[in-house]
Amino acid sequence: MNTIRHPATVAVHAGNAPDEGTGAVAPPLHLSTTFRHGPAGERVAGYEYQREGNPTNDRLRESLAALEGGQTACTFASGMAAMTTLLDCLPNGARVLFPDDCYSGLRMLFQEFLPERGIIAEVVDMADLEAVRAACTTPVAMLWIETPSNPLMKVSDIPGLADIGHAAGAVVVVDNTFATPLLQRPLALGADIVMHSTTKYFGGHSDVLGGALVFAKDDELAHKVAHRLHVTGAVLSPFNAWLTLRGCRSLGARMAMHCANARKIVDFLAAHPAIERVNWPGLASHPGHDIAARQMREFGAMLSIEVRGGREATLAMAGKLRVFTNATSLGGCESLIEHRASVEGPNPRSPQNLLRISIGLEHADDLIADLAQALDGTD
Repeated sequence: MNTIRHPATVAVHAGNAPDEGTGAVAPPLHLSTTFRHGPAGERVAGYEYQREGNPTNDRLRESLAALEGGQTACTFASGMAAMTTLLDCLPNGARVLFPDDCYSGLRMLFQEFLPERGIIAEVVDMADLEAVRAACTTPVAMLWIETPSNPLMKVSDIPGLADIGHAAGAVVVVDNTFATPLLQRPLALGADIVMHSTTKYFGGHSDVLGGALVFAKDDELAHKVAHRLHVTGAVLSPFNAWLTLRGCRSLGARMAMHCANARKIVDFLAAHPAIERVNWPGLASHPGHDIAARQMREFGAMLSIEVRGGREATLAMAGKLRVFTNATSLGGCESLIEHRASVEGPNPRSPQNLLRISIGLEHADDLIADLAQALDGTD
């Protein structure tokens, strides 16, 4: 892999070497829950029990680590399992800074569950370096970054935040789910750990749940997370690992089309009188555009829109769509749209006129036509 320079090529080949036993080009799927060992527990081929490791998961871990430029990776049953396992490795009394705009599952985690463990969660605007610097004047164990953020698409300066976090003694974590390593590589920008919901772009087909952590260094914290994963059991199944690894191989091609479609859809929406605001870092008017242009290869296929007329007009528009599907999640072949405030629970943070959009792989003209008929009331 030393001669490979482009992430799309890494996505095809990392973890996907032909099977040594058969020469099969497609990676084999190992479903066994247990592996033969010697009478004193001697491992014959390096494996003992599926919960602590299996060949299919190892291939996926190799692929994810190579894509993000990390030394090691852990895979989990879901993105939430990845986040929870990492945060559970922090000691009682640890202080963690979280972004003001973030995935609602993470918000519930740090509001409802971390206090039970004695972990202090504080919220700060990660797009404001001075606010983060001020929050780091007292000890910080971890700095959690989500860029672009969910669902307002706020952009955080990863190198700047990494410098601030490290000066305060913090581990810097970046949720890179929206961007993927094809568009943004946080470890190369100074982060220590990258988190992914592999359910999204890595899986790519809305049919496999998973999560991952990629570590810049194979250090004590990485070993602690791997041990906790082994003991607590939030492991990724071999079949889900195999499906995700298959998704990795087409990630470059899919991201290119996702992003090309997004540019065309944004141009249409930004000019439409029924749209109050388009939140997408590729727009020159976006507050974080210059930062995104420095740290991202492309601006991604996730965006949100704020519709004129409030909640009712917004829901009416979403209800008229025929090509877009009203559904949670993102990163699949199909374009999805979601009224975030309606699915965020009893205390929503998203504006009532906001729709989050995941641009899929349909032809852009059909997506634009669908949006036009929903916004204009014409077919």
